[in-house]
Amino acid sequence: MRKQQTLRCDEQGFTLLELIIVVAIIGILATIAMPALKDVPRRANEAVLKTNLHTLRDVIDQYYGDKGKYPTSLDELVEKGYLRKVPIDPITKRSDTWVFTYEDDAPETDIGREVNVETLGPDGSEPGITDVHSGSPLNSLNGTPYSEW
Repeated sequence: MRKQQTLRCDEQGFTLLELIIVVAIIGILATIAMPALKDVPRRANEAVLKTNLHTLRDVIDQYYGDKGKYPTSLDELVEKGYLRKVPIDPITKRSDTWVFTYEDDAPETDIGREVNVETLGPDGSEPGITDVHSGSPLNSLNGTPYSEW
């Protein structure tokens, strides 16, 4: 004869109280983790911005070392093969919002500036770009403006 398996009442599954406790614990853990995850996309954008700025500054220095002068635009760096394309500012999501410092120590202006005869270099050429900053007016997570990076 075959033995019949019998289930006792207390072995049939979880009680409602046990399920409520488990759901409450999961909710508490999720509540603790959410503030830490809230800033992850912004931290990623800041990391990309730091990398892009570092790359642009390195390429500008390489160009100066090779040519003996600074580039007049980022497009010149692309044309000469120093960059594949102008990187995007991850904060503004555009590639035309970079703010430049020029070798004549003029105030920072954006890429769309007009050439003034007074700002031309001694040989009649435009002044070169010596530094690059983000064009975003926002502040980073640590409180410093992106434009000062």
